[in-house]
Amino acid sequence: QVQLVESGGGLVQAGGSLRLSCAGFGRLFSINAMGWYRQAPGKQRELVARITSGERTSYVDSVKGRFTISRDNAKNTVYLQMNNLKPEDTAVYYCNADGRIDYYRPFTDYWGQGTQVTVSS
Repeated sequence: QVQLVESGGGLVQAGGSLRLSCAGFGRLFSINAMGWYRQAPGKQRELVARITSGERTSYVDSVKGRFTISRDNAKNTVYLQMNNLKPEDTAVYYCNADGRIDYYRPFTDYWGQGTQVTVSS
């Protein structure tokens, strides 16, 4: 059983910073990529940042220059450093892993339960 667990969300004023953490992907045999998604009320879930097994990163335009995704393989943890937060960043943030639990299984999406980020103006 693979369970991703996010932490680090909370309430912050505009211009502030938060760092989200996602642990639990150590049980995956192989990972194509990991990412952070977010979903605001009444909106579709969107990909915010992604990091591949080759350490390539990509970001949605609205967070470029403000957010940084990184991973610590020794700790089996992926992070999302969020700086200069804006009210429009308010959402539930979800950790995602595109991986497989052994050589014979297909790659599958694994999700965390989500962590709330609220940015006040």
